Formats: sequence, structure tokens, C-alpha cells
Amino acid sequence: MILLSTPRLIMQPIQADDWAFFLRLYQTPDVMRFIGDIETHAQVHSRFEQRLGHWDRYSDFWLCLLIREKDTGAAVGLTGFFPDWRPYKQGEVGFILAPEHQRKGYAVESLREVLNFAFDQCGFHRLQANVLEGNDASRRVLEKCGFLMEGRLRDSYRIGDEWKNDWLLGLLASDPRPQ
Repeated sequence: MILLSTPRLIMQPIQADDWAFFLRLYQTPDVMRFIGDIETHAQVHSRFEQRLGHWDRYSDFWLCLLIREKDTGAAVGLTGFFPDWRPYKQGEVGFILAPEHQRKGYAVESLREVLNFAFDQCGFHRLQANVLEGNDASRRVLEKCGFLMEGRLRDSYRIGDEWKNDWLLGLLASDPRPQ
């Protein structure tokens, strides 16, 4: 089983008993305002089930890691990546934190460990992140981890009835990764 660790956090694949936390995240308006529409209970459950199961770099689903505080065991958020291994050794990273755990440095700390895993253990060449334009906090997290702005994707994403632009950020295995 995958187990990633930092001085303050433990990250491991979500399990069936993490459902209540997953649902809470995906139905919290402050969390979802830069991610997407609030989905029904059934839609969120389908998303959750797609992320369960044994994951390896050839999987066709997100590596979804539950982030927990080491000291308290409290669930903090989710992080991980979606692989596009064949033939390009690339992936897309993502993270989502509960409001009460934001602004504590957990997103940067956990993402750095995910990047180490993706590049150093899984052998990825490139990772990218799509961030809704205006989500400055997530952009700063990515840039602190070494991601570079690669462009702006116009009308790339839809939330509600409104088209939104995305920022595209990328990181190569050969790029410097601040620790």
C-alpha cells in the first residue's frame, strides 16, 4: 500500500470508511467554488468509488490520497494525481483541503511529497495542474512547489452556466523542486 509521510502529515489511498469526509468536501460551497458545481449525493458517491481500489502508475483513475495530521489523526483533505502513463509519462495533480485546515501550509507540504513520489518512485516525466483563473491560493501552492505558468486556457471549464478560464501550470522531472 502507498504511504507517504511528511513531518506533520500522513497520506494514504482513500478507503471506504473515508466516504463521509469525501462527501463533506465535495458538498462544501467554499471548497467547491473553484472546483465545480455541487453534485448530488449519488454523483459524489460515484466519483468516490472511481477512486477506490488498488492503484499503480498504469491505472486509469486518480491516485486519491487522504491527508491526515500525524498528531491528531484528523482528516485534512485530499491530494494525488491522474496518470497518463502510456506513452507520455505525464499526469495531472490536484488537491482539496477542508476549510478549517487551509492556510496552515498543508497543501504545499503534502504536494511536495506527492511530487517526490510521482517523479522519483513512479518515473513520471511531467505533471501539470489546471487551476481556475482567480484561484490565487492554489496557484501559489503550485508555484511554491516549482510549477511554472504555461498558459491561460480560455473558456476551458464550466461552473454552473458560466464558462471559466483555466491557468495551466507544469513541472518537469528535471525542473528544480524547492524543498
